[in-house]
Amino acid sequence: MRHRGKPSPAAQRYADRKQREDEAPRLSEAVPELTSLRLNIVDQPSGGGSQVKYTRKIVIEHAPALFLLPCGDPRCTESEHDVTHAIMHALAAHELEFTGDDPCSGTLGLGTCSRVLHFTGQAEYRPE
Repeated sequence: MRHRGKPSPAAQRYADRKQREDEAPRLSEAVPELTSLRLNIVDQPSGGGSQVKYTRKIVIEHAPALFLLPCGDPRCTESEHDVTHAIMHALAAHELEFTGDDPCSGTLGLGTCSRVLHFTGQAEYRPE
């Protein structure tokens, strides 16, 4: 049974992100020399503590040229790390390895989220 009415905030954020991904240019068109891309992500509170680690292998043929990563704290609202500019800048420069950080701008209750996303990328390109 489906609940009719207004979607939950999380469902709405997912739908909005999915729409932006669908409308974004494809990574294979933006960086045609790119043959492989892997992102290692560590999301942790700025003062240390429980961290979330994962690796995202990007399927170049289908991926959007848009890199939106959720906050590692499921209680965080309005959270999203848009690291598109940093990653696309590295890929345009044909960097083989690159790193970046992005503090969360979401909220936890009445306060701000203190998590910081750290990413490391490894890319491979076709010879020129």
